[in-house]
Amino acid sequence: MNIQAQTLVQIASYFNVIAHTNGRLRVRVSPQIKELSNSLNLGTLDDTIAKINGIKNVKFNKIIGSVTIEYDHEIFPKHMWEDLLNGQNLEQISQKINTVAKEVSCA
Repeated sequence: MNIQAQTLVQIASYFNVIAHTNGRLRVRVSPQIKELSNSLNLGTLDDTIAKINGIKNVKFNKIIGSVTIEYDHEIFPKHMWEDLLNGQNLEQISQKINTVAKEVSCA
């Protein structure tokens, strides 16, 4: 897995926070995310997210357009998610995700 900062920016721009506590993030997903279907496989996005070490569970509610992500806050602190959603420190976040993903694939 190789997540680029640009990909994070694209995806995060379609999210608005509904609720966020340590270990659980719920976001509203804009219907315009379908615009990314040419550059990303949106059908496997939840599987891709779920394969990242530190992500415990991903639930998509397509009826209301929301995603709930349960995560290990020791691996991905709350501030990291806030930075992602605000488009900040994206290089660091992509490096962290890729490092964690490499740890999983090597284990």
